[in-house]
Amino acid sequence: MRLSRDGLRALNNLNSASWKPLRRHCRSFQLQAGLLEDLKSRGLVADITRPAQLEVEVQKQPQTVYVGVDPTAPSLHVGHLVPLLCLFHFQMRGHHIIPLIGGATGLVGDPSGRSTERPLSAPETIAHNVEQLTAGITRFFEGAMKYATKRVPQSITSIHPPNVQNNLTWLKDLNLLEFLRTVGFHSRVNTMLARERHVLDTVQARLTSQQGISFTEFTYQLLQAYDFLTLHRKFGCTIQIGGSDQWGNIIAGIELISRANSAPGSQPDGTITEKGFGLTTPLLTTASGQKFGKSAGNAVSLNEADTSVYDFYQFFLRTSDADVGRYLKMFTLLSPDQIQDIMQAHTASPEARTAQQKLAEEVTELVHGAEGVERAQLATKLLYERDIATAKTADVLSALSGNPVLHVRDASEVLDVPLVKLAATFRLAASNSAARQLVSMKGLYLNNVPVADVHQKLSSTDLIDGRLAFLRAGSQKQAVVVLKQ
Repeated sequence: MRLSRDGLRALNNLNSASWKPLRRHCRSFQLQAGLLEDLKSRGLVADITRPAQLEVEVQKQPQTVYVGVDPTAPSLHVGHLVPLLCLFHFQMRGHHIIPLIGGATGLVGDPSGRSTERPLSAPETIAHNVEQLTAGITRFFEGAMKYATKRVPQSITSIHPPNVQNNLTWLKDLNLLEFLRTVGFHSRVNTMLARERHVLDTVQARLTSQQGISFTEFTYQLLQAYDFLTLHRKFGCTIQIGGSDQWGNIIAGIELISRANSAPGSQPDGTITEKGFGLTTPLLTTASGQKFGKSAGNAVSLNEADTSVYDFYQFFLRTSDADVGRYLKMFTLLSPDQIQDIMQAHTASPEARTAQQKLAEEVTELVHGAEGVERAQLATKLLYERDIATAKTADVLSALSGNPVLHVRDASEVLDVPLVKLAATFRLAASNSAARQLVSMKGLYLNNVPVADVHQKLSSTDLIDGRLAFLRAGSQKQAVVVLKQ
């Protein structure tokens, strides 16, 4: 792959910039359940290598654990919550955590679970995504810490801030001969094939397909293994967390660490003592079998610029009865007793959807803070419950910030303008004629009152709080118009 001069410059500038996370050390938390026991009970574990030995190690002394983040997009989405929360449970107990962004491996592309080769991304795109993800990851863990301090008692053990890394640091200048001697020498092709087939049959399916698999994709496993080895040598990292589709790659890293650190003849029988651990999280699906994290085909982002707080809150509020108990365990720090009480109340009155409301509140506070919950609930009150009579302009602007239903306009643009024209302008109807048809069917509303006359215009007497107008087509499409001051 050829990197343009500008692409290399962007990647190198990002890599050389020193990322300085908050150096504040706070106390860890007093958690009744053991780490692995808690992770398993919350449904955050699919598999663990040598679980008994790992249990001993995490109780004996602080460990260093990492999770890889693929920079194929500039922001985290709700699918990232599972591995990040798993990492956060380690951090809460005083362990060192490394979120590793694949600034180098993102230029190659992970073939796991893919039936076709991933298109190569431009270096400039990857550099931008790495920068955005670094900020997003740091923001997530800062918010998670604030969320945890309200729910879990603290102990005297220090909590260490996340050590966000970019594997471009050590891969961009890696010599091919050095890589072959360090990694290739300890890797066997037949083992790599068997390992991949054990996970998801990805490589086997691609090998038998017409397209096949490129050498670049096939060696991705070795690059990820080298990441684990490098983190082990630089930071003493001994644990890798990843999705269950990463099992083969994680095992490759454990074996590389063990082989690279074993002196020849150190074991009489020639066996290699494992020196690392792997923990995989489940690939989450809903009870109906759909992939978790999609809303109307789009990924639900943790970044408010991509997914509004209201839409984020609503995504979890729409959780099915079959999934809500499981999600309360996975995505919150509520205790088992608290979750049991919530689910008992929900079972008694499922129509009240108290469990879904609690889930939406908890996850929204985790990601967007307590202020985000307030804004999401106000937006829900305005748009879903349609309680608008006492709405205040400042509150509406705050609650609907970033929401596409919000339209801030000059008075000259909307006052004395026919409502059917405004309905078309704000895409509540496809055209003026479609809007007139809505009026004839009593389907166009102004401030929750059906519009009776196709010639009716928006007047200053219609405004709530002197600046607000709520237009609605049917029960779904809405536009909130706010006049500029």
